[in-house]
Amino acid sequence: MEKSNFENLRVFQLSEKLADYIWDIVISWNYFARDTVGKQITRSADSIGANIAEGSGRYNFQDNLRFVKIARASLHETRYWLRRTYVRKLITNEQINIIKPIVDELSPKLNAYFKYLERAAKQEKEKNKNNK
Repeated sequence: MEKSNFENLRVFQLSEKLADYIWDIVISWNYFARDTVGKQITRSADSIGANIAEGSGRYNFQDNLRFVKIARASLHETRYWLRRTYVRKLITNEQINIIKPIVDELSPKLNAYFKYLERAAKQEKEKNKNNK
């Protein structure tokens, strides 16, 4: 399958790395933990990359921005669930030490991507305004 442009973005690659690592952790939990916290954290982590992908397929920068905002909110939700899983002793210090650098890199990259799209949206708006 041919790669789409969004798949080349470091922010997207990090989101996949985070989601896959969380999946690998959650899949080994007991039924109750997987069915409650596990489903929540997996969905929120998967949502980051899914929204980056969906936004990139939208018609304009404004639509893309909306989905990146959702991706950013999903990252915050994932952070919440990471805190809950740590407190509930579902993840280890070793696992947190692997996840934390991914999240620490993903967060500013997601914000930078959002700012890039904001600038691009403004330029597009100005261009359309000048072409009228």
